[in-house]
Amino acid sequence: MNDEVRRVAELPVPIDRAKAAIDLMAQYQGRVVELSRIRREAIEDASASGMSQAEIAAKLGVSRGRVGQLASAGPPPERAFFGVGPMTVPLGGKYEAGKEQNASEVITREDLSNFEHLRTLFATLKLDSGYEVIPPTGIVNLNRDNLVVVCGPRLSPIIAQVLEGDDNLRFRKDKAWHLVDLNTNNEYRSPMDEDGSAADFGYLGRLPRLDGRGTFLYIAGIHSIGANGVVHFLENNLAQLYREVRTRRFSTLISCRYDPKTLDVLESRRATPLYLHEG
Repeated sequence: MNDEVRRVAELPVPIDRAKAAIDLMAQYQGRVVELSRIRREAIEDASASGMSQAEIAAKLGVSRGRVGQLASAGPPPERAFFGVGPMTVPLGGKYEAGKEQNASEVITREDLSNFEHLRTLFATLKLDSGYEVIPPTGIVNLNRDNLVVVCGPRLSPIIAQVLEGDDNLRFRKDKAWHLVDLNTNNEYRSPMDEDGSAADFGYLGRLPRLDGRGTFLYIAGIHSIGANGVVHFLENNLAQLYREVRTRRFSTLISCRYDPKTLDVLESRRATPLYLHEG
């Protein structure tokens, strides 16, 4: 019996013992899921390096059939792009329009749609998730694991401060908000502002936490729908994106087109290279 199990078994109050057992089982189950992901990724990496299934089987001491089973068991490797869960998705909040006193904090239809799409994506990766509303003050705790923040810099001075550390891509404002590639000096202005077209640009990156103890994923559009384009891109390109960046810090811009009636994203693609922030 290991120390953690022994500690639970020795709790004198039955209800405390039951609660502690439930909590520890959840921890162990989460570890099993993550270990199965690591095992699956390791087998895929070994195969990609040129090892045959027979060679992998011999090294692991199992049959070739078992290697085939292990290669498809557990969540896919790209689950690590987000974390080990449960995931928290802070969404930018605004005061309800038209109310000057006792206004409620609300989130846009687009951002709520973002969470629903992310929640579905997380579920396919065996990740639980929930969302929270960033108050209109823009104060949000970024020093947490398993965080995907969906909030424009105009709504949060904290996020705006973190974005200043990206030496490649930046939000800027003159007559309108837009995005800039600092390496090429290309400007990415929303077609919504230029000619009213049903298209926008969004920012996707893994950025450093303020406490220096990790990173968080960040999604934002020039307009709210631009963030929907980023989520659409993740839904359709996550495996390839993970192969390119793994869990390193990066940033890129995403362009999207959408249906102006339903606000459903029709197409999304990278508009800039993937800029890695680490060697």
